[in-house]
Amino acid sequence: MIEAQFGDTIMVHYVGTLDDGSRFDSSTASSPLVFKVGEGDVIPGFEEAVIGMRPGESKSIRIPMEEGCGPRDEGKVGMVPRDELPPDVDPEPGLMIQVNHPDGNVEVITIVNVSETTVVLDANHPLAGKDLNYEIELLEIF
Repeated sequence: MIEAQFGDTIMVHYVGTLDDGSRFDSSTASSPLVFKVGEGDVIPGFEEAVIGMRPGESKSIRIPMEEGCGPRDEGKVGMVPRDELPPDVDPEPGLMIQVNHPDGNVEVITIVNVSETTVVLDANHPLAGKDLNYEIELLEIF
């Protein structure tokens, strides 16, 4: 039977959870994830886990934070004057906003706290500092 290898395009279903059991992502309620192994479209630990899997096979993996979204960096948390936000943004804690940089990069920033004059922003990935657990089912190799 064929096994997934570097360079293969594959289709998987997955469920991602944190150590407390909370689900942070899943493909089961939507479309399966399709990606080419080795292209870097998914985090490295996920990509490495599918190598050698066969269609119909399932696997549980744990990706330490260092190999997932990395550790939290408190240097990415800062306060800005509220009037520096775009006028169409009604800031509230938990709101994620997209920032387009002049070099073309796009960054998603989370609003952490809001006062009358300032807003605390966090540019860390929401999963930074967390170990990630995945249940992966390989559906198909193309």
